[in-house]
Amino acid sequence: MSQNVCPQCGAPIDPGASECKFCGEKLAVKQVAQELQQSQPVYVQQPQQQPQPQVIIQQAAQPVYMTGINPSWPVKNKVVAGLLAILLGGIGVHKFYLGKIGMGILYLCFCWTGIPALIGLIEGIVYLCSNDENFQLKHHVRLQ
Repeated sequence: MSQNVCPQCGAPIDPGASECKFCGEKLAVKQVAQELQQSQPVYVQQPQQQPQPQVIIQQAAQPVYMTGINPSWPVKNKVVAGLLAILLGGIGVHKFYLGKIGMGILYLCFCWTGIPALIGLIEGIVYLCSNDENFQLKHHVRLQ
């Protein structure tokens, strides 16, 4: 059984190969036909065309971004959450507003220590200073 060599890199070529597996050089049709005559029949499966994705053009006032924000998340206001955290953060009202009931109860249980009030003040400032996308992703809400 004779093996041919690639005209580009000189590597041995398997019978029936349409390109060199080392350098990727396409082999001449004459050379491939000659190899096919010397070897047993080889059935090559034609590559199937993959369906093209449909492009949907959306006419909207604002651009649509792929950010990972789930449309089923509740709609909340970042400014309201920040003000609730600053003013009533000691009893956890901002946590109840954002839907974090367990954290709200925890703030309520320790409200007598004053620590939740300090944490609420800091969280309120962070809420107001964070950008909209980070706020939405962190708290699983959509903004109004």
